[in-house]
Order: sequence, then structure tokens, then C-alpha cells
Amino acid sequence: MKEMIIENVLAEMSDTLDAKQQERLREVLSTTLEQVILMPAESDEHQRVQANGALLQAFLSAKKIEGCSGKTLCYYQSTIEALLDTVQKRIGDLDTNDIRSYLACYQEERGSSRVTIDNLRRIFSSFFAWLEDEAYIDKSPVRRIHKVRTESLVKEVLSDEDLEELRDICSEIRDLAMIDLLASTGMRVGELVKMNREDIDFHERQCVVFGKGNKEREVYFNARTKIHLRQYLESRTDCNSALFVSLASPHNRLTIGGVENRLKELGKRAGLNKVHPHKFRRTLATMAIDKGMPIEQVQRLLGHVKIDTTLHYAMVNQANVKMAHRKYIG
Repeated sequence: MKEMIIENVLAEMSDTLDAKQQERLREVLSTTLEQVILMPAESDEHQRVQANGALLQAFLSAKKIEGCSGKTLCYYQSTIEALLDTVQKRIGDLDTNDIRSYLACYQEERGSSRVTIDNLRRIFSSFFAWLEDEAYIDKSPVRRIHKVRTESLVKEVLSDEDLEELRDICSEIRDLAMIDLLASTGMRVGELVKMNREDIDFHERQCVVFGKGNKEREVYFNARTKIHLRQYLESRTDCNSALFVSLASPHNRLTIGGVENRLKELGKRAGLNKVHPHKFRRTLATMAIDKGMPIEQVQRLLGHVKIDTTLHYAMVNQANVKMAHRKYIG
């Protein structure tokens, strides 16, 4: 590379310098460049990728400090990287049209639901709002992109009969204890698999769980759950501290996937549609509000930061709406 630079300089100066002067210039350049380390200039694209990547990592670090889980951070990263790879602009140069066009193309190419598109919009809004707050950009380009209207679908819950059918189909005391604990506490499956034996207080019929952001809270279970949990723990011969472990040796701690697969299998055997851990949580929220528990208490029970989330989970029984209308209005 140094020799090429020298030749280029000499070529440019050939009309100005005579042969002797050119030779002297060659010597000076050779001596000077010996002390210089030359690096190829970075392309504009490489600089863009580096700059965007640095801002994205700064955002992810901030979210990690706020308590976001590793799974959430990975989702944020992949979603934002997909936008930046597609638009191929520096973050500071992105405008509202770029984001709108990306969302429109994403929906058209993948046939995504409006819920999915709004999830992307929320992630972009969080990212660019953080950049604005930290003074990396003047104004978030997502400000003028409004919430996507989504259909309000009434999601299914488990009836009393469904729960009894699930219990009847259980041949393992572990499965029975697991179903009862999910049904009576409404805890998240991620909270369930983190629990240890020592987290259970049988006397007070309560247990400690660690929710999103590793926040600790107490949840409560009923007498049926207490009996089945105690029977399950007394039947175990392993030394694992985990509350729920696999049936087969070496009896490892159950994973989220393990719980989901087991409940799906039990649901199929019981002839029930789409049995999964989150359905127990929604069922508890609906049942609690249906029976008159104040929404603020349901919020605390489920560990929601915003009460809107609790209202989204709870589907009030239509028969009770009818009775309330007659009581208060007609």
C-alpha cells in the first residue's frame, strides 16, 4: 500500500519535477512512510453498522439494568436489528416514513396480525424514546405512529368442569400438585419452575415467587393444593431443591417447556382444547373478578405493574353483567 501511495504522488508531480527531484521525493516519502502504519479507510456502510450497533447495545444495557429478562432483551435486539438491516440508515437519519413503511411491508410479506405489528411498534417506540431521552437523537420518529387497533377477542378460560377433568386424568401426584398450584395461585409458568421446596409455607398456605424483573411477591393456595403438594413432596426420594422435578431419574428441575408439554398432553387426554400454563392464570383472574375481588387486589395477586394488564386478562362472566345491569340500572 505504501509503494502504491508513493507511485501515485510521483505520477501527480511528474509534470512539475525533473527526474532528480522525483528521485529525491521518492526517498523522502519512503523514509517518512516507514514510520507510519496505514489502515484502509472504513466504508460508510461499516461505519453505519458500527454506530447503530453501539446505540443498540447501550439501549439493551439500560433495559437490563431496569430488570428486563434475557429472553426479552433477545427479542428487543432481534426486532430492532431487523429494522436497521432493512432500512440501512444511521439511526439519527431514520424518519417516521421509514418506520411506517417497514411495518407495512412486514405485515404484507408475512401476513402478520395487527397484534404483532403493534408489538413491533411498541418496541421501536421504547427504543427511540430512550434515544431521545438520552439526547442521542432530537426526536423519536415513532411519536406520530399511533397504536394499532386490534380486535378484542374473548380468550378461553378453564371451567370448574375442565379443571376436574384434568385432575381426574392425572396418574402422577406431581401433575395433580402442579395443576392445583397453577389454578389456585395464578402464578406464571416462569415463576413455577424457579420455585424451591423451601419457598412453600404450608402453615400459612402461601409461597414466595420471583416474577418479571426478579421481583419477589407472595401468592396463596387453597387447602386442596396444600394436601396434594405435601403428598407430592413426601413421595419424592431425590435431593433436588426444586419444587417440581422430572419424573425420570436424575429428576432435574422442570423447565418451562417441560411444564407446557405436560399440560398439553394432559389436556389432550382429557379431551380439552389448548391447555397451557397461561390459561390457568387467566382463569384465576376471571374467577376472582367474577366473584367480586377488587381489581387492585387481583392486580397485586398476579404481580402486574399496570392495572390495565389485569383488566386485559380478566374476562367477566356475561351472566353476571346481566345481573348487575338488572341490579343497578333496570
